[in-house]
Amino acid sequence: MGRAEIRATRALEKNPIEACNEVQRRFFPELFNRFERIEDPRHQSYITYTGKTMLGQVYYKGIAGIISMQDMTDKFNKPEVVENMSTFMGVELDEYLPHHVTENEYLERLSPNELQDTIQDMVYDLIRRKSFDEAKFMGKWIVIIDGTQLYSGNRKINDKCLERHYNKGTEQETVNYHIDVLEAKIYFGSRLVCSICSEFIENNGEDAENYKNMSEELRKQDSEIKAFKRLAEKLKKTFPRLPILLLMDSLYAAKPVMDICKKYKWDYIIRFKDGSIPYIAKEYEDIPEKEQEGNAEYINEIDYEGHKVNVLKYREETIENKEVKKTFFQWITNIEITQKNALKIARTGRLRWKIENEGFNRQKNWQADITHVCSWNEWALKNHYLMQQISDFMKQLYEHYVLKKLGIKKKQKNISSDLLASLTANLTAEDISRDEMQSISTN
Repeated sequence: MGRAEIRATRALEKNPIEACNEVQRRFFPELFNRFERIEDPRHQSYITYTGKTMLGQVYYKGIAGIISMQDMTDKFNKPEVVENMSTFMGVELDEYLPHHVTENEYLERLSPNELQDTIQDMVYDLIRRKSFDEAKFMGKWIVIIDGTQLYSGNRKINDKCLERHYNKGTEQETVNYHIDVLEAKIYFGSRLVCSICSEFIENNGEDAENYKNMSEELRKQDSEIKAFKRLAEKLKKTFPRLPILLLMDSLYAAKPVMDICKKYKWDYIIRFKDGSIPYIAKEYEDIPEKEQEGNAEYINEIDYEGHKVNVLKYREETIENKEVKKTFFQWITNIEITQKNALKIARTGRLRWKIENEGFNRQKNWQADITHVCSWNEWALKNHYLMQQISDFMKQLYEHYVLKKLGIKKKQKNISSDLLASLTANLTAEDISRDEMQSISTN
């Protein structure tokens, strides 16, 4: 390790928050200016804190791994934090940062489309810098689609909650209310996945009658595919020329999804399980001679309602207790499968777990808790989720380009606590100098 790297390591150990800030300045230097340009829904005559300050505080709440808004106010209610954030964001602050009630009142009025646009601006900048081009597969950006639950409970927190009825029609009938989101994350390689588009799955009242006699699985598939149509339309409108390869689970093995991919000229690799599309499964099994490549076998061009569908089955072998364990995976894709790309397609298909691990699991259990309801208001709830997407990706970049490259190992639970500790410290001008981190390469 050279002197510059040693100096950077020491600086990091002394001041994690500034190392994280440096990553933000390198990858998205316009973040706080972007917050400032967001259309402010409040009456300008009664504003104490600017939109930049309001969103900046919520951003650092996510960076510090703080879960509740009350806890944010308690932990940030220190002169050191006010002074540090004033410097970080380039704003003038008096004695206090905005109270959490003030923050939520602002987020209740702010259109979530503003934050969605901010996220997509960030993605656009990251794509343009070409630092992540190696993450592409066959010249296309990998976008992973999956849904997750943000709230589940017996309380209907707003009118957009979805409903599950148990023991329906009996005296023991209960209702579970939940809020779900369909998320598209773009894969930037290694352990980096960034939100590119979010579509909330909401109760609009139109499907209630149709869902009465549907199983939970069919209801989930129907609602998520409808959400996928809306998400795909937004994604295509925002990134009309972006070459995309979609990775999806078996829920999306359906003709409407294939139709959309064909319309938008997107490739797809969809996990295929028994029962997903029985016709394709039967056609695949009925063909005796299948192409082989290593642990992969495949068939191209199975006709399915106007689509040429290719099927790939892959056998993964691992050693457990000195015995070979075999696990089988299967996908359908519109990419022609060959001996040269069969194993590559299988490896790429396996990347779908990253939205669960580096994405939702991380945001639920490691670095935050996106299932904690910071507001019952529809817009505020969405805005909290979208702000978490911004904070979390900056932390991913910090972990990758600072901790990993400098060889600093930390437990996931300690990363946020160290960032919070340095954020609440009395930092000097030397601590906030950018020169310490210049040795960290982003290539």
